[in-house]
Amino acid sequence: MLNEEIIRKAPKVELHEHLDGSVRPETIIELAEGKGYPLPSSSPRELGQWFSRGSEEKSLSLYLRSFEVTTALMQDRESLQRIAREEIEDLAADGVVYAEIRFAPILHTREGLSMEEVVTAVLEGMQEGRKKTGVEFGLILSAMRDQSPEISLRTAELAVAFAERGVVGFDLAGDEAGNPAKKHIKAFEFIRAQNFNITIHAGEAFGLESIWQAIQICGAHRIGHGTRLTDDMLIENGRILRMGSLAHFVLDKRIPLEMCLTSNIGTGAVASYSEHPFPLFLRNHFRVFLSTDNRLMSGTSLTREFTIAAREYGLDIHDMEKITLNAMKSAFIHHEKRLRLIYDVIKKGYADLRTEYGLS
Repeated sequence: MLNEEIIRKAPKVELHEHLDGSVRPETIIELAEGKGYPLPSSSPRELGQWFSRGSEEKSLSLYLRSFEVTTALMQDRESLQRIAREEIEDLAADGVVYAEIRFAPILHTREGLSMEEVVTAVLEGMQEGRKKTGVEFGLILSAMRDQSPEISLRTAELAVAFAERGVVGFDLAGDEAGNPAKKHIKAFEFIRAQNFNITIHAGEAFGLESIWQAIQICGAHRIGHGTRLTDDMLIENGRILRMGSLAHFVLDKRIPLEMCLTSNIGTGAVASYSEHPFPLFLRNHFRVFLSTDNRLMSGTSLTREFTIAAREYGLDIHDMEKITLNAMKSAFIHHEKRLRLIYDVIKKGYADLRTEYGLS
């Protein structure tokens, strides 16, 4: 049986985590003191609980409101560098060997930084973290659904401009309802013309139309969340009896689904762990993997997500390795780098774990 000790030691891959949703409470307190920014508590434990209250109460409005605090403290180079460096350090402590972290540069320009300066600062911090820990990373730049198409196009152009410096993809995030992805089609057309990578939040708070549009109109290579893909399935007693054309397309084309258990429950996208479609997708050979989304707001880690999955769905070491390989195969870095991490780090790490713990 998998336990937390084994899961923490196991090599893991994180492909869906937001920088502004994964800040250390201790860092928030220090930065707030320096800026004179009021906080609800100066205790790291109490502050962490305050940030995760939205998830615990299944309140999307509370969940999203917490980002106002973190983004307000991420408006200067030094703070961005520090938070990005600590992000990599925290991932290393959690056993993550490769991570793709995302954030929206436009949200960090309120005090005069340009989007270019914001991205540069974050990359510098992440590079410092890599030197210290050895964790490999890629940065994904996000545009927001409720902002203008002009900003999303600028973000897409910025992502491509930084492609040789650590940026590996372009993302669209934010509330799906009333904010269709196709509104930002110029950004996606630019990314596709540049042979670059696209992931889109879809099928989390809205249905099949959102997923279909992300894939067929915008050209998404991965889907963030995608829990509502079950709307295109006839399911009975935990078994898929029939799938529609979209579900078949996602399965057949091996389109990866970035699944975030605790976040989905905390935002109300899914009612409970037992009702989450992740194990259904996994059993039916969809390319799914686990991610945290926002470690701070969801009060989680990748170790915790796998621990929950092991408890709720009976995952064993084989399942965990398969899920991790699904993630690494779906990463936005070049093929030869993926292969190196798969064979030299992930497969080796799981072989060592099996030997150490006598796992079959």
